[in-house]
Amino acid sequence: MMKYPYIAYSDRVDIRPVFKNLTGSPLVVDMSVDSTLFDTINVRDQKGVQKRLDALMKGRYSWGVSSYLENRETVLSQCPQMVEEKRFYHLGLDIIVPPGTALHSPLNAIVKESGYEAGEGNYGAHVLLMHESGEFETFYSFYGHLNKEQLPVKGTKVAAGDAFAYIGDFHENGNWFYHTHFQVITQKGLDQGYLSKGYCSAGDLAEMDSLCPSPLSLFVI
Repeated sequence: MMKYPYIAYSDRVDIRPVFKNLTGSPLVVDMSVDSTLFDTINVRDQKGVQKRLDALMKGRYSWGVSSYLENRETVLSQCPQMVEEKRFYHLGLDIIVPPGTALHSPLNAIVKESGYEAGEGNYGAHVLLMHESGEFETFYSFYGHLNKEQLPVKGTKVAAGDAFAYIGDFHENGNWFYHTHFQVITQKGLDQGYLSKGYCSAGDLAEMDSLCPSPLSLFVI
């Protein structure tokens, strides 16, 4: 069977938008070690970060995006475990949209995990969808920083294109700017614990294609 991400080239696999009605080009937000975004804002002042993003987007952009495999050592400098393990490379795609925005399943799915990770800088409310088909090998899509009160029940079947969760606010999303962390995880990656890992070390990069490949093929607009 076909492996992810090659399903994007199949005329038998219909990938639906995670966010409906995104219009125009996105604001591409640099959060790498070379970014100037944090020159005047503390990285943990996420309300300050949101104000800065709002100013950059006002009248120009309706949504934004921040990159997969970006080196975010500066952003994670106040996270002791990340620093100790040198896990600075972002394994998701951050899609920046307002709180309350609905997320839709890109493919038919079953809710494999649905829960809440408390603590500053963590995922907050989050969902893991399992995608199974006779057309491709089973894989998973993960969504963090969601609305805590509107999470789906584990085991729920979600049809492609159906809403299953909503973007969360600061008090429920791990205290992050408004976005979802969108990550693809293979079965091998899930078996190796990448449900709880949104970042990897430089030494892990060589095998990420088989564990947490780029989510870009699953993100259509």
